Amino acid sequence: MFASTARTVHRHLDVDGVDVFYRESLPERPDAPVLLLLHGFPSGSHQFRGLIDALGSHYRLIAPDYPGSGHTRAPDGFTYSFDRLADITEGFVQRLGLDRFVMYVFDFGAPVGFRIAERHPERIAGLVVQNGNAYAEGLSDTARGLLGLTSETPGARDAAQAVLTLDATRGQYETGVPAPDLVAPDGWTLDQHFLDLPGRKEAQQALIFDYHSNVERYDAWQEWLRRHTPPALITWGSNDPFFTEPGARAYLRDLPDAELHLFDTGHFALETHLPEIAPLIADFLDRAWK
Repeated sequence: MFASTARTVHRHLDVDGVDVFYRESLPERPDAPVLLLLHGFPSGSHQFRGLIDALGSHYRLIAPDYPGSGHTRAPDGFTYSFDRLADITEGFVQRLGLDRFVMYVFDFGAPVGFRIAERHPERIAGLVVQNGNAYAEGLSDTARGLLGLTSETPGARDAAQAVLTLDATRGQYETGVPAPDLVAPDGWTLDQHFLDLPGRKEAQQALIFDYHSNVERYDAWQEWLRRHTPPALITWGSNDPFFTEPGARAYLRDLPDAELHLFDTGHFALETHLPEIAPLIADFLDRAWK
């Protein structure tokens, strides 16, 4: 016998002129819990393929690509900021008719997701936080240097472009991973393919320059957590060179009942620890979806 593998559809949806690509599992139960998967930099919805295969038969997993990422196509003149990514993702949620869901936030997915949570707290049934930072102590020196850049910072454009190369993309997958042979090369190869498309590096550079807007909202997001106290599962790669372990532990200040699991791996924890993380998410979804 073998475990059932999810059937997954791959679709496009127009949201305010943005052609949003997304992956959605087709669970066996029409009333299955919904998990909205918000990807990080420099990746896309493909980073969740393994998780969708593992859980999608029993839960409805939905993973969109943001404008500037993956297969999503934005019109010329689109403004690449985290507010606009949240606008499009919010519109995507509304177009799908999702009035309640658990939200998985990773890397860029945290600032996108917390903006949506601020706007619609009634929709958030719970949070799965995987290396999705919302605390100053979770920023490494490397992250502070990169994410503090603005377009006016001397040398900022060269610094931003340096993290959009193949070596840098591969490094995000392998840094902090004790057994790099567990990390398939497909992830960073596909990420770089999308980064090398016309206009994509400019889009990501604009988002890097806008990241300071997220740090400035940390206090507000922490207040949101204290006020709404969503059920939360925190799974974190402890060796992440950008978002460090103290950032995972900091969530417990505002969500003392949150469940915290630390793993000996890097930024893309699902690449190496899917067998450990997937059952934790399944158990959490069963408990949070009430």
